[in-house]
Order: sequence, then C-alpha cells, then structure tokens
Amino acid sequence: MAGRKPQRRREFGTTRKLPSGRWQARYIGPDGQRHTAPETFETKSDAQDWLNLVRADIERDVWRAPDAGAVNFEKHALRWVEERGLAPTTVDRYDGLLRLHILPTFGGRNLDAITPPSVRTWRAERLKATGATTVAKSYRLLKAILQTAVDDELLRNNPCRIKGAGREEADERPTATIEQVFDLADAMGPRWRLMVLLGAFASLRPEELAELRRHSVDLDECSLRVTLASPELTNGRRVTGDPKTRAGKRTVYLPDFLLPELRRHLQWFAEKGPDGLLFVGEKGAPFRRSTFGRKWRKARTKVGMPENFRFYDLRHTGNTLAADTGAKLKDLMVRAGQSSERAQLIYQHSTAKHQRKLAQRIDLEVRQQLRKPDAVPGRTTEA
Repeated sequence: MAGRKPQRRREFGTTRKLPSGRWQARYIGPDGQRHTAPETFETKSDAQDWLNLVRADIERDVWRAPDAGAVNFEKHALRWVEERGLAPTTVDRYDGLLRLHILPTFGGRNLDAITPPSVRTWRAERLKATGATTVAKSYRLLKAILQTAVDDELLRNNPCRIKGAGREEADERPTATIEQVFDLADAMGPRWRLMVLLGAFASLRPEELAELRRHSVDLDECSLRVTLASPELTNGRRVTGDPKTRAGKRTVYLPDFLLPELRRHLQWFAEKGPDGLLFVGEKGAPFRRSTFGRKWRKARTKVGMPENFRFYDLRHTGNTLAADTGAKLKDLMVRAGQSSERAQLIYQHSTAKHQRKLAQRIDLEVRQQLRKPDAVPGRTTEA
C-alpha cells in the first residue's frame, strides 16, 4: 500500500553491556539452545557484527553448534573403527596405528582442539621417530577419522591438509634369486622347506599357506586350491576367513619340480585326514608366526640375506619369474590372487590352460637355472 513504511528487519540475537564495560552477544541457534559468543567485545557495534556473521552462517546452512566438536578424539576414533564393519586384520592394523602413533598425541584432546598446526607438528615428530611408510598410514587413518567428524557436522573443516602426506613411497623390496630361495628352503629344514618353495614359486601369502589342507592338493594336476586364509593378529589369535582379495580364491598350478616336494611333505609332515593342515609344527600345533619367525630369521642370516627380507618377499621372486616367462598381465594377477575393480574385468578370462602353461614355463626356467655351472654343487631336481 502506498505510503506504508518498510518494516525494519528484526535484529538477530541480543547484546548487553557487562559490568566490566565490555559487550556480550547471545543468540538462539537452530538447535533451540541459547548460545553465547566465546569472547566479549569492546563495543556494541562489534558484538552486533559478530551476531550478523552467525546469522549469515545460519541462512547459508553452514552453522554448527559451538560445542559440537567438544567430543573426545579417542572415543570418536574407537567408535569410528567399530562402526566400519572392518575385517579383523584391518581392525588389528588400525588398532596398532592408533595405539602407537595417534592416540599418544591426540587421544586426550577434543575434536575441535585438533588444528592444522598441531597435525603438522605431530607428523614432523613421527617422521623423526619411525619410518615414513608408517607415518603415511597413520596420517591417512587420522584424516579419515576426522573427515567423518566433518561429515557428522562435529567439525567445520578437516585439519589434515598436508598435501601428499598420506602417500606411501616405500623402498623397493628385495627379491631373492632362485638359488637363494633353495638356500632358504634348505636352511629352514625339511618340515618348512615346502612352505618356502610355495611362497616363492606359487606366490602364496603366509596366511594362505597357513590354511592349506590335504584336500587343497591335487597331485594329478600338480595344483593347490586356495579357498581360505588364516591371518594371525598381533595378539596371536588366528582369524580364518576369505582370502585377502576377491581373486584370492583360486587354483594355483605348480611347476612340476615341486611335485616330489609336495608328495614328500604330505607323507612326512601334513596332518592326517582329508582336512589335515598341510603345515604344522613339530608338536602338531598349527603354524605360528612367532615360532616360524625365529626359524626364518636364523635361516635368513645363515644364507646371507638382508635383515629386511621378509617371508612375504618370496612372492616377488615368483611374480618376477612368472613375468619373465612372458605371461600376460591377467595370468599373473590370477596366479598371485590380486584383485581390483578395474583389474577384475581384465583377468577374469584367464583359463586353467593358461595357468598350466605358466607353471610349466616356471618349471623350465628353474630347471635351467639349476643346471648352470655356478649352481649349488650337488643340487638336482627330481623328475
């Protein structure tokens, strides 16, 4: 209607002058609670400017309760792990990273007390104390946990902002030669000899070897069927379940030189019965990482392998040897039990025929290597 004065916009919040002479600002938030500015202001105008900024955040739907981040980081982190439905081995790994590298610094803080400078300081200190790979894994975990806090509106921004800090650049792992593999197998003794050979020439993971049973073996085809894995947690408990990847369930065709090794092991060391474990200790107990580890370190020293050479590194020998035979990528990935969404489409058509040929090529290469003049004296392969 003509002549009507425009209504004055109602001021947001309230201000009041304190006995100290400074000004306080308060407002009712979207949560229905009264909130007070975390600081006082020199003038009423300054207090009102602060209220206008809060109002703008509310109108842009980016407002967050001032005390939303007053949540203990350790409680939030432990709940984060629990709610993820992770595999026991992943939980075990995250527990170690939290306990050893993250909680000692951030465990007693609230989420909103973790700032970009504190994250930078923590990372720099960790790099001085431990390896870069471990720090990268710890940083990725911290960043993921805090990102969930952002998603849950407990934090406005993620304080983990160091570019490239979560990227691992691990040193190239050592690769054993064929001769070194046999030397290690000899040094480990008859009971564990086949485990070393299968770790290398069948590219089997330790947790896959631990769950192999008599019914996994096909002597006619000279192959092993991998269906389960039993990784050992840091507390010594074994968790039996699916292999590490979707491609982990597979038939691994063995080079023929392993057939007499396999027969001998079944006759002398494997548990009795079709479900008997292939690898058990001297007293009949299942394979244990601690006991095997002591034998492995002694054998490694005896044959002159570097201290950072792990049993898992035997897979590099097998994978490298298979690649040197001219095998296609899809065949190599099937053999090693490697999987990814993209790779699944690439190698899913690898057939048993291809895998059998691959094993035969490995057999030929190993036999040729062992016939060289500089091969270990007296070592022969059985037909």
